[in-house]
Amino acid sequence: MGERAVVRVLIVDDQEPYRAAMAAVVDATPGFELVGSAVSGEQSLAAAAALGPELVLMDVNLPGIDGVEATRRLLSGAAGAAPVVVLLSTYDEDQVDAAGCGASAYIPKGAFGPDRLAEAWRAAQADGG
Repeated sequence: MGERAVVRVLIVDDQEPYRAAMAAVVDATPGFELVGSAVSGEQSLAAAAALGPELVLMDVNLPGIDGVEATRRLLSGAAGAAPVVVLLSTYDEDQVDAAGCGASAYIPKGAFGPDRLAEAWRAAQADGG
């Protein structure tokens, strides 16, 4: 059947403990590979352009432009295939105004793990993302 493609992941979070935790989840999930990280919305745009990830794990609360606006810009300005963006936050989903930014999923940080990562990726692929 050939080798299964590895999903290239960019992590965006301004807090080191959360970046480390998300990196550990990516590392523990078969078929996913961490290619880089960024600490702000502005850095996420540059990193995505340079690294070409298929999946971006984007914190909502970032310095500078927030994760929702960074997602909007990342997806609207993507030349070629845009990455799938999954928003993460310590806030409950109903406290985050993510409508219309193009993110494929929202996962509370406390619920983020290998199963949720793989599930979000599968759902995005099923939706054509």
